[in-house]
Amino acid sequence: MLDGTPLIDAHVHVPMLDTLRPAWLQWARDFGVEGILEDVWDGDGAPRPARLDEVFAAQGVDVALLFCEYSPKATGMQTFEDLLPTVEYNPARFRPVANVNPHLHFPIAAELRRQLDLGAAALKLHPVHGGFRCDDAALYPAYQVLEERGVPLVVHCGTSSFPGAANENADPQFLIPVVRDFPGLNVVLAHGGRGWWYDAAAFLALSNDTVWIELSGLPPKRLPEYYAKFDLGRLARKWIFGTDWPGVPGTAVNARAVAGLLPDEVAAAVLAGNAMKVYAGLPSIQPVGE
Repeated sequence: MLDGTPLIDAHVHVPMLDTLRPAWLQWARDFGVEGILEDVWDGDGAPRPARLDEVFAAQGVDVALLFCEYSPKATGMQTFEDLLPTVEYNPARFRPVANVNPHLHFPIAAELRRQLDLGAAALKLHPVHGGFRCDDAALYPAYQVLEERGVPLVVHCGTSSFPGAANENADPQFLIPVVRDFPGLNVVLAHGGRGWWYDAAAFLALSNDTVWIELSGLPPKRLPEYYAKFDLGRLARKWIFGTDWPGVPGTAVNARAVAGLLPDEVAAAVLAGNAMKVYAGLPSIQPVGE
């Protein structure tokens, strides 16, 4: 809990450091807490689950969704199995998120089912780092599995500065046929259209009940600027809090800053309530005093 309010960080990275490209390590050092890699990872580059648990507890995070990524052209190979030791240490706080790449996984539905059966709360696609578009027909079997199981799709929807990134693939227009063809599938736009697509991401979220905006990588104080063409109170009802940890100065600081922009009821939904509705199998966390 943070100030008596449930807090879910829907966008967290805890990879094995030796699987990553140097640019990822530099990103974490440039944007994260000083010394975070030395504090939370051991000398072999493996996350230390007990220390991770302490860090997130101190920041008031009730649940953290842990991402992996199969993107050898950009950030590297961060496998789903690498998340499991942290999840096993504290399954109440940590939940894994699946990842597939149509260039690497076939049959893609079978790989997705495997990761879901191991406890994944969502599927994250990274078209920018993975080098594909989300309207690729090769992904449709995965979308069908998600819709059948009631598991959401999270899509990187924003620019990336990593070498090898294909930023053209982040355009939210590529999700329009997906939203149309899978009307029961919740779609979460990670990074909220960062770069050139804030308006498109906001419009897609406001015009579709199943589309959500996730705030990772967006400085809270600039959210009114990024979404200046929209009623912030109305749009925020479709927001989900996330940080892109460890590339963030502080989870609690960001959460309080987001909450400070909004009425209490809306802030509570953004910080945890919306995530509890959208992601598969998350616990129902009640505020202090309720």
